[in-house]
Amino acid sequence: MTDKDVEQADERSLGYGPWWAALGTFGAVGLIAFGGIAAAWVFLRLPGTPENLASGYYGAAKAVAIGLVVAGSALLSRRHNRAAGAGKR
Repeated sequence: MTDKDVEQADERSLGYGPWWAALGTFGAVGLIAFGGIAAAWVFLRLPGTPENLASGYYGAAKAVAIGLVVAGSALLSRRHNRAAGAGKR
């Protein structure tokens, strides 16, 4: 039996793209709000705040940055689709 005759049984369904790619506009706004709440949580030093405050702000900033990128991408996509639809009329 050759290698070509052997069926590959371990095919994996790999999801393409990062976890935040399918959030959309509302998910992006939620992620930005979550980052803002996390930053406020660290600023007020509420329970669960890390000893090193910079790491807390870093995590909050990452959430806000991902939210801003997703929101911008969603809005640009919407604008592009509108422009393409207007050109067909």
